[in-house]
Amino acid sequence: MADLEKSQRFAMLERLADHDDELMEQLLSDMEPPRDRVFSDLARELAEGFITPVLFGSAEHGTGIERLLKALRHEAPGIAETARRLGFAGNGTTVQVLKTFHTAHGGKLSLSRVLSGEVADGTVLHGATGEDNRVAGVFSLMGVTPGKIQKAVAGETVALGRLDGAKTGETLSSAKGPAKQLVSLAVAPGVYGLAISVSDRKDEVKLTGAIAKLIEEDPSLSLEHNQDTHEMVLWGQGEMHLRVALEKLQGKFGVHARSRPRRIAYKETIRKTAQVRGRHKKQSGGHGQYGDVVVEIQPLPRGSGFVFSDTITGGVVPKQYIPAVEQGIREWMGHGPLGFPVVDFQVNLSDGSYHDVDSSEMAFKTAARIAMTEGMPQCSPVLLEPIVAVEIHAPSDATSRINQIVTGHRGQLLGFDGREGWPGWDTVKAHMPESEMASLIIELRSATAGVGTFTYALDHMAELTGRPADQVVASRRAEAA
Repeated sequence: MADLEKSQRFAMLERLADHDDELMEQLLSDMEPPRDRVFSDLARELAEGFITPVLFGSAEHGTGIERLLKALRHEAPGIAETARRLGFAGNGTTVQVLKTFHTAHGGKLSLSRVLSGEVADGTVLHGATGEDNRVAGVFSLMGVTPGKIQKAVAGETVALGRLDGAKTGETLSSAKGPAKQLVSLAVAPGVYGLAISVSDRKDEVKLTGAIAKLIEEDPSLSLEHNQDTHEMVLWGQGEMHLRVALEKLQGKFGVHARSRPRRIAYKETIRKTAQVRGRHKKQSGGHGQYGDVVVEIQPLPRGSGFVFSDTITGGVVPKQYIPAVEQGIREWMGHGPLGFPVVDFQVNLSDGSYHDVDSSEMAFKTAARIAMTEGMPQCSPVLLEPIVAVEIHAPSDATSRINQIVTGHRGQLLGFDGREGWPGWDTVKAHMPESEMASLIIELRSATAGVGTFTYALDHMAELTGRPADQVVASRRAEAA
C-alpha cells in the first residue's frame, strides 16, 4: 500500500496548501516540506476552522488513543482561539448546551461547554429568543453522578441546573437580548415509528409529559399525534432506538407504554353514481320525527375531497334543514362501507319532503345518514392507500440492492442520481405504499452496512384492489368487532 499511502499524503498536503502559498510552492517544485511545517499548518488551519481532522482508532484495543490525546493537546486550538474565531471573545459569558438530562431528584441538567467568561450558581443566561434562564447549580459529572462546584470557566464542560427554557444545541449568553447562535446540531428526521398508548386514559397526560422530557434528552426522537388514525406515534432512527426509548420511559419516568405497529391512514372512494332516498320516520306519542331526502352520489377526481350541493325547488326541503343534511353526511363519511373515511365524492340534495310538526334538524341529519348508508354500497366503493415519495441515500455500490428492495415492497422506481456533495453516493427516488415503509430502514441498513437512510413525504392516494385490499378491510373489521 506504499503507493496509495504516498498519493493520499500528497492529496492531504495539497488541501493544506490551499491556505499556505509557501507550501504550495514547495509542492509545485517537488520539494518535500519539513515535517514540523506540516504539523504547524495542520494546527493553524484547524484553529482557523479551514479543516477538520479525522483520526481512526479503537478504544477497546487502545489503538490510536494516545495519538488522539496528543492531537487534542498539541494541535487542537485553545478555547480562547475558538471563542475569537466564533466571535464570542469579550462578550461576557457564553455557553452551548450539548446534551440534556432529566434526573430523578435533581430535575433538568443541561450539559454545557463554557465558550467564554465564567458561570456560577445564579448566573442569568439568555437564549435564542432572549428569555431569562437562571442557573440553579453548577455540577461536574462523573458518569451521570453530579458533584456541585462553585463555578466553571471558559473551556470547561459542566452540567447547569434547571435551565428550563434551554434546548439541546442552543447557545446561551449573559448579554441582554437574543443570544447569537452557533450552528445548531443536526437532527435526522424519524424513519421508524410505533404507535404508543397507556392502559388507563388518565395516564395519557403523564405519558406525554414523560415523552417531552425524553425528546429534550434525545432530539432525534419525535412525537406525532396522527389526526387520521387517532394515534400517538413515537418516531426514531430504528427499532432498537425506540426500544431503548420505551425502556427509559418505564425505568426513568415510571410510565409503562404499550407499543404496536402504527396504523396506515387508508381511505375509500367510489367509482359509480347512485341516487337513493333516505327517510327517517318515528312516532312515539307527542311530537314525532320526520325527515325525507333524495340524494345523488357521484365520484370526483382524486384529491377533490367532498363537495355538497342542493337543487331543491319548491321548498320540498325547507332551507333551515339543508345544512343539517350536509352535517349528517359529513358525520357519516368518517366511516364508509369498507370501514374507512370516504373522500373524493359529491352529494347533491335533489328532493325530499317534510312534516310541519315532526320535522327537525336531527331528523334530517338522521335521514341523510340513512341515505348514505344505503346508497354508498351501490357506488362500487374502492380502497385508497397512501403513496409516498421516497428519496433513499446510499453508497453507489449498494444501489442495485436498493432497487431490488424498492421493487420488492411494491415500489415504483423513478430513477437515481449522484448525491450532491457526497462523492461515491447515490440518491434513489421512488414511489412506495406507506404500508411498506415500516421495515424499509431495517432492510436498507442491512444492505448498506448501516449507513443508508431515507426521507419521504405523502405524494398521493392510489386505489388498492384484490387480495391486499381484502386483507386490509378484514383487518379493520376484526379491530372493530
